Amino acid sequence: MPKKRIARAPAAKKKLIRSPERSGKGDLRTYTILDYRLEKPDFTLRQVRSGDSVRYEVSGGDLASPAPLIRESKYLSPKQVIDIYRWMLLNRRMEAALENLYKQGKVVGGVYFGLGQEACSCASAYALKADEWLGPMIRNQGALLVRGFAPRDIMMQYMAKAGSPTKGRDASSHFGDIEKRNVVAPISTLGDLIPVLAGVALGARLQGKNIAVMTYIGDGGQSTGVTYEGLNFAAVQKLGLVLIVENNLWGYSTPADMQFCVKDLAERAIAYGIPGVIVDGTDACQVYDACHEACERARRGEGPTLIEAKMMRMKGHAIHDAAEYVPSALFEYWKRRDPIARLEGYLLKKKWLTSAENTKLIADVERQLEEDREVAVNSPMPVPESAAGGVYCEAGCHEIKPKYAMPKVRGGKAGLKHSEATVHLK
Repeated sequence: MPKKRIARAPAAKKKLIRSPERSGKGDLRTYTILDYRLEKPDFTLRQVRSGDSVRYEVSGGDLASPAPLIRESKYLSPKQVIDIYRWMLLNRRMEAALENLYKQGKVVGGVYFGLGQEACSCASAYALKADEWLGPMIRNQGALLVRGFAPRDIMMQYMAKAGSPTKGRDASSHFGDIEKRNVVAPISTLGDLIPVLAGVALGARLQGKNIAVMTYIGDGGQSTGVTYEGLNFAAVQKLGLVLIVENNLWGYSTPADMQFCVKDLAERAIAYGIPGVIVDGTDACQVYDACHEACERARRGEGPTLIEAKMMRMKGHAIHDAAEYVPSALFEYWKRRDPIARLEGYLLKKKWLTSAENTKLIADVERQLEEDREVAVNSPMPVPESAAGGVYCEAGCHEIKPKYAMPKVRGGKAGLKHSEATVHLK
């Protein structure tokens, strides 16, 4: 018998081949993981012990290689690329302001940074429509800006001011807006946002509309049980969940090479029967294109997509973590792949932005940030008496109404009564 030929995959695709036995017959199964990256660094981190001390060493790959160019977007206009660039700048400068406020003793609690991850946060959120939903995590402050929160909102939240989104009852990133901005507040228990956002997509479907809902998980949190449960449910029900796995190489102080055995976390999409995509998380155009295609798929009712964004967390887990465990050579490698510097160079090279226009754009961002910082710093703290109110839902405080349309139900005894159209949680 002539041998079967297997076509070679295009350069942008990764083929994974499994050959299980079924009823005594060989069965070739082929899966495709799309990989949009223009470079594929292949480093290995290993733990080295010396007496009572432990350090990590990086080997393999070319640590001195220059950053590649930005990949051309198939969907973004020049104006939209500039918009994303501005959001990324605002994200970066706002976090620098938060760091200064922390050092001045004005922040309650800690600060979590997304330094080096601005392209992932901003470009992904930019792919959502206004009536769709976002569930950010602690490093996705750029996504909050894109969804309509102002820097003053975020700074007041970290300072627990009365004018913050939670009125001073919480600090850090634990806030959202389910009425206007369609933002579900982050959940500290990692992975739990995934079934919540799947539920949001299911709720919209019951109201007659397929929407895209987006949330994030880190390389460490992606191994949690609730991540599997939520994503599996979304896959079975074909809900429009876009899950972005932010593989920033470190789960707190544990490197990715010591967390899981798969080479790429996008491979885990195979187990759910959904598309898996890999992007360079420092390339805003790659991130947007992958998220745009995933959102379009969600709107067609075709189910979830898992997108792995590879990048480097350029600071420690939080402001208290100096990240001394990270080899300096790794920081230097990713510093040359700074997402803002790369996008700035791309815009200038394409002549979509002149040097004078870029200088003005940066000045406008700084001016906005300074105005918002002044408002946040000078805002009052909440009065102690306010802590007792607004914690639990009280009679007449608000109604939860359908967002898109009345849910369609079958007739008969099990149907909803007319008076049950609006639900009030007591």
